Amino acid sequence: MTGAEALARLRLARTDGIGPLTIRRLLARYGSACAAIAALPGLAARSGRPLALVPEAVAEREMAALDRMGGRFLFSGGPGYPPLLDLLEDPPPALAMLGDPAALALRAVAVVGARNASAAGRRIAEELAEALTRAGLAVVSGLARGVDAAAHLGALRSGRTIAAIAGGLDLPYPPENAALQARIAAEGGAVMAEAPLGTAPLARHFPRRNRIVAGLALGVVVVEAAPRSGSLITARLALETGRELFAVPGSPLDPRCRGSNDLIRQGAHLTETAEDVLAHLPDAPHPQALFEPRPPLPEPEAAPEEPASSDDPDEGTTQVIEMLGTSPVAVDEVLRRCHLSASAVQAILLDLELAGRVEMLPGGRVALTGQG
Repeated sequence: MTGAEALARLRLARTDGIGPLTIRRLLARYGSACAAIAALPGLAARSGRPLALVPEAVAEREMAALDRMGGRFLFSGGPGYPPLLDLLEDPPPALAMLGDPAALALRAVAVVGARNASAAGRRIAEELAEALTRAGLAVVSGLARGVDAAAHLGALRSGRTIAAIAGGLDLPYPPENAALQARIAAEGGAVMAEAPLGTAPLARHFPRRNRIVAGLALGVVVVEAAPRSGSLITARLALETGRELFAVPGSPLDPRCRGSNDLIRQGAHLTETAEDVLAHLPDAPHPQALFEPRPPLPEPEAAPEEPASSDDPDEGTTQVIEMLGTSPVAVDEVLRRCHLSASAVQAILLDLELAGRVEMLPGGRVALTGQG
């Protein structure tokens, strides 16, 4: 990937109003981030919605700052990007990374659980992680207090660990784990962040961090999780993307174990030792659980800022909007019901998405946002 293309991809990733799904669609339509950026002013003008792309200078400053920290950027579809993570329908377009990229090439298992974990829960997490890394796997977790920190510490005893964090790489969270973050990067592991440098972690950032934890691993082990906890979000994301799910049983008298015990009732593998994980860990995610790929977007015509169709764009937009509502509908269904070419429908949806009038959802679905 050229320096210009990397810079363009970072600009797209850092621009408000352009999310991972939109970036993936832009890259599929225009073939590169440079071409997508060239087309965006025309797309924004047609939609009537101003789009303020992050300036080159801002992206260059972030790249230089990460380089001074000894880190690098990895871009979806580019060299070094974790292949399992790239299977997600909405992989992070840009990941800032500290540490050894070789850690990302290992088969991995995630170990997650309660922040206020019991002493027994932390010990189990440490022992599981140590045994899993001794077997040649990398252990993934979220660098949180409790089970996450214990899993990272156990993994460092005999192998490599990968930490996905919710804020910027320059703002370790929680602060008491700053030394652990530095140790992971220095001892053959990797620390990854989707958020820009300087981003303080907020509550809304953690579910996005959780999808990275699940997406990096072939399986997820849950150790102590209360109902409606973040660890159960990670477990749900793991199932949705075809990863294997494991849970350590706990006392029914401990509220920290109710969520993880319920996972076992629902079919997660009861896990007491690393052997229980190794016996059921697949070589690849289960294909039937992965999101169905969207139909390929058409190649751009000579003037990419124009709709890729001879159909009347105003009439076509009206047709597409009439097919949509606030409840999600499959893009395939819109294609079947519209009297428009597939290329025209895809171009119209992209315009509406950039205008904030529709939202593209996982599984190839689309819904009106209620704006405009």
